[in-house]
Amino acid sequence: MTPTIRLPRPPGFSLEAGSAFVMDFAASQGGEAAPALNLAFALDRTWQPVGVRVSERDRMLDAEIVADPRSASAEAIRGDLLRILSLHPAEDDPLAEIAARDPIVEHLRRRYPGLRPVQFPTPWEAAAWSVIGRRIRIVQAARIKQRLSERFGMRTEFPGGQTLCSFPGPDAVLDLSAMPGLTARKFETIRGLARAALDGALDTGRLRGLPPAEAAAELQRLSGIGPFSAELILVRGAGAPDLFPSHEPRLAKAMAALYGAEDGHEHERIAERWRPYRSWVALLIRRWLEDETGEIARSVPVDAVPRPDFARRPPGRRTDAGQASGITPA
Repeated sequence: MTPTIRLPRPPGFSLEAGSAFVMDFAASQGGEAAPALNLAFALDRTWQPVGVRVSERDRMLDAEIVADPRSASAEAIRGDLLRILSLHPAEDDPLAEIAARDPIVEHLRRRYPGLRPVQFPTPWEAAAWSVIGRRIRIVQAARIKQRLSERFGMRTEFPGGQTLCSFPGPDAVLDLSAMPGLTARKFETIRGLARAALDGALDTGRLRGLPPAEAAAELQRLSGIGPFSAELILVRGAGAPDLFPSHEPRLAKAMAALYGAEDGHEHERIAERWRPYRSWVALLIRRWLEDETGEIARSVPVDAVPRPDFARRPPGRRTDAGQASGITPA
């Protein structure tokens, strides 16, 4: 009998929305969105590769362990899935209160019902992705990452015929002399991050236990990690729910369109209303931007985005950025 782990299904969460997000995300291995979500990944800390199929049942989530060649503990798999799927315990939809304060968030919440961040399996994989994608198009980086997973990761076949390969853990990377598709400089940077991961510098619990600013500063002490990469590792790797990615240029572009504010400090002020889930709201905004522009899928950057009708200032309102968007003053 295949082992199955039961997971909570928090209010407002949709596995189908998460599946669609994963399938659309360039760094994933693609496929078609479905009510069930297949995941192949190396566990945090132990780097044991596993394959898991997550489905909804009786208002809960069932995680069927499809591949577990080294008998990883169910508790370790469960802990990683809670973080990867953003299954934060809550009595109510955590975005509902934020949406009541910000009509733009309310619109995006209705447009993308049940969407929560689906994280990279580990901060290590998020860090490696930040290096792979440096100075090349996201779609190109995704192809390189997939080829590396196929060549060096564990291959898992899921019910229904889908095959996924986990990204290699840091221990496996240190055994390599090169990684096809990467420059020598990128490869050496990733090897340095692999050593850091094995030394505990990319440990999820440790990063989540630090104040975000302190965690970001520590990450930037690692060779090859700047402010943008540090935020990516914390938000998309460690799964920090309340960090505003102030160095994300696509988020800044989207906020300029939605809120009529170009200044980064103004963006941070607006985002104060999204606490304690600033990372989650930032995801909704970036998802909206890609749907509007298709700039990642088409690999064609868009310099400016027109302000959508739903974000336009109601007649008679003041013109400062917060009031123009219909936001309740803090």
